[in-house]
Amino acid sequence: MTPPSSNGVLYIVSAPSGAGKTSLVKALLKADPAIRLSVSYTTRVPRPGETDGRDYHFVSRERFEAMLAEGEFLEHAEVYGNFYGTSKGVIARDLDAGHDILLEIDWQGAAQVKTHFPQSASIFILPPSFNALRTRLNGRGQDSAEVIERRLAAAAHDVAHAGTFDYIIVNDDFDHALQDLVAITRSIRLEAARQLDRYAMLFDEFGRI
Repeated sequence: MTPPSSNGVLYIVSAPSGAGKTSLVKALLKADPAIRLSVSYTTRVPRPGETDGRDYHFVSRERFEAMLAEGEFLEHAEVYGNFYGTSKGVIARDLDAGHDILLEIDWQGAAQVKTHFPQSASIFILPPSFNALRTRLNGRGQDSAEVIERRLAAAAHDVAHAGTFDYIIVNDDFDHALQDLVAITRSIRLEAARQLDRYAMLFDEFGRI
């Protein structure tokens, strides 16, 4: 059942590793402070510059498995040997309170979230080419050659699922891709059902004439 339009919007953003998803999401959140980033749980080690509670909730594999057994996750997935999961209760409470929430998750997690929140808006970020993705991954200087090859192989599998998403953005030019992302969020806010609810008093005023 679709929730009332006064509820918040749940945005799901997915992409192959190195497609620029994280940078685009950070720019979107800066441009639109009304959207809140959902902080996922993960068992992977923090990367340089990442902070616990801001980028992820970094937990041990034992703690993650305990939370999973307790049914705390809306979705979870294993990626490159590490586990990721999203708190079900936190998402539901924020949406019920009218907050717009954004999830950065892989296509597997996106499919799981869609089953619980079919009204969510799913967005896939596509790199401009396979070679461009290889260049970006090499340029980060964070992974070994073996890991990069593994990520490239996984990228082909990720892209094969792009058609299951509501929107696809090609991140060839960053500024243009950001404009596309902002356009999606704005168009959803302007949907008739949401505007009728948001401006109920205005419509009521005209209805009395």
